[in-house]
Amino acid sequence: MKRLGVVVLERDERTVLRGLGALGAVHLVRTGAGPDTAPQDPPDRSEALARCDDLLGRIDKVGRQLELEDLPDVTGDVLPEISLDDVERRLKPIETQTDEVLRHREVTLQRWGRVTALLDQVQAYEGLELSFDQVGRFSFLHFAIGSLPAENLAAFEQQAGENVVLLPLGEAEGRRRIVAVTSRKGRFALETALGKSNFRREAIAESATGTMQQLLEGARREKEQLSTELTRPREAIEALARNVSQPLAVLRVVVAVERKILEAEQHFPRTEATVLINGWIPSDDVAAVRRRLQDLVGGRCVVETEGPGDVPEEEIPVLLRHPRLLRPFEMLVVGYGMPGYRELEPTLFVAVTFLAMFGIMFGDVGHGAVLLFAGLAARWAGRSERVRDVGVLLVLAGMSSALFGVVYGEYFGFRGWGLWHNPLEGDATEVLVDAVAIGVAIISLGLVLNIINRFRRGDVVGGFFDKFGVFGAIFYWGVLALGIKLTVSDEAALHWAELLLLIILPLTALMLKEPIQYALARRAGREPHTDNILLAFLESGIEMFEAVLSYTANTLSFIRLAAYAMSHAAILMATLLLAKEVSAMAGGGGLGSTAGAVILIVGNLMTIVLEGLLATVQAIRLEYYEFFSKFFSGGGHAFRPFRLAEKQAKPSPQE
Repeated sequence: MKRLGVVVLERDERTVLRGLGALGAVHLVRTGAGPDTAPQDPPDRSEALARCDDLLGRIDKVGRQLELEDLPDVTGDVLPEISLDDVERRLKPIETQTDEVLRHREVTLQRWGRVTALLDQVQAYEGLELSFDQVGRFSFLHFAIGSLPAENLAAFEQQAGENVVLLPLGEAEGRRRIVAVTSRKGRFALETALGKSNFRREAIAESATGTMQQLLEGARREKEQLSTELTRPREAIEALARNVSQPLAVLRVVVAVERKILEAEQHFPRTEATVLINGWIPSDDVAAVRRRLQDLVGGRCVVETEGPGDVPEEEIPVLLRHPRLLRPFEMLVVGYGMPGYRELEPTLFVAVTFLAMFGIMFGDVGHGAVLLFAGLAARWAGRSERVRDVGVLLVLAGMSSALFGVVYGEYFGFRGWGLWHNPLEGDATEVLVDAVAIGVAIISLGLVLNIINRFRRGDVVGGFFDKFGVFGAIFYWGVLALGIKLTVSDEAALHWAELLLLIILPLTALMLKEPIQYALARRAGREPHTDNILLAFLESGIEMFEAVLSYTANTLSFIRLAAYAMSHAAILMATLLLAKEVSAMAGGGGLGSTAGAVILIVGNLMTIVLEGLLATVQAIRLEYYEFFSKFFSGGGHAFRPFRLAEKQAKPSPQE
């Protein structure tokens, strides 16, 4: 990775930014004004950015209103050189047309809603030859037309008494339509009884004319007419969407590009006439970027590059580029954190250790084959790059599972030829010891990587005296060596020299880390991170104690490899036994019955899903807590090149 500095004339700034955005090879860095940069602060583009956000929101709103799920793709070659004012002028007519079409549809829908509601009210009174024109003209009669809860009808009839003529009609949604007639004199008693019965008066009785039957027929005719009219707004919306989708897409890309340029301009200090553009660029891209910038502005720029030098590691972006087989494991690494620029990149080690641990816990030739074919399907049928990467991961995991299935002699739970034996067979202690041995190898790899990382960063004290440094590794390996000696040797005691060299001296060295750093900080005139030397010794003592516990817990944690390997085999054994028992009860031999075969298939499928998830989770857990914690800080940040196009290929170099 190289530091990039470009000085351009202010009038060429946008031309250069468009060129860099098209290349997609430079990670821009915000730089303040100063004696080593430029005297003027970067400009404030907040108002223009707010306007871009407003325009993007309006464009997206029109797209939603016209039900445009995806706007057409627009390439940079067809983008017009227009300002935000021009975008506004072109967008307004589209918004106006959209509003008109939607307003027409809304009016039609409102009419449809009113007619539908009217029909719901009136249908219960179909066939009733009662004229609304005459309802209010009877000076001696009082009408009540509406509905009440069906369960209240009987009680209402009793309360109304003989002075009310009641005409029960149809029932809908638990309410019974009625027409009640009484004398003017008895209207108060009727209204009282109706109120107690939760009566709801129909509004149509006050405004309608003609008879109920005429009103119903008219409403049906209007609804039929509206059903035809409703197709016109839909056709108009679809036609408008076809006509404006391309212009909308162009306007959206223009505004999005303008927004990215405005954001970039806020990164660069300047003078009265020039602009300083700073960033990071992969080494392999330097020549191409330099040549492109010179061509864009006719040589009116100065391009300088240099190595990272003493720039803090956390400020240098990291570009991860892997072959297809390793790319899925990049997701596991980034899930924990981004490696620092001067750290060893752990993806290859993660791939090897993850696949090994997954295969150990999920060893079965048949199950591995299922994962392999599922991965191939995802790899070739997946629409997104992430799905295809998951497919590659499944293929590799399936191959690892099948390989360890050959080691165990497991084929969909059936015993077959194997290089070793089933985890449930033989001495369980042997399986546990083998799992711990694998853990020791992985932890040791983490220690070696940590020592290398420390020295690469120039942290000599940490490389030697850290709990996962040289002396920490000597202590860990020494304890293991002495433990093995006591186990396999006839000697019942340890020599004092062994204890001194492998345990006492390494632990003493770990006690010196913080005091040494305290002394070096005082000597260099820096502020130590502890108040005095006693606190430094205390911190080292606590760290030493933590190291002992950490090594013990991390090593024993790998017993889960054996536990889940045995669990996988046990579930398959139980499935096979259950299938045989069911077949025997059904009168078939072995697995000759349909029920037995179904149990075997379902049991294997459930094991693949559940045990596969468990093995994956446990392998990731061991990676993160037992392996990564030894050497991987995860404090880096990703290389994010400045791009104007939303869908643009990643830069080719690996840095």
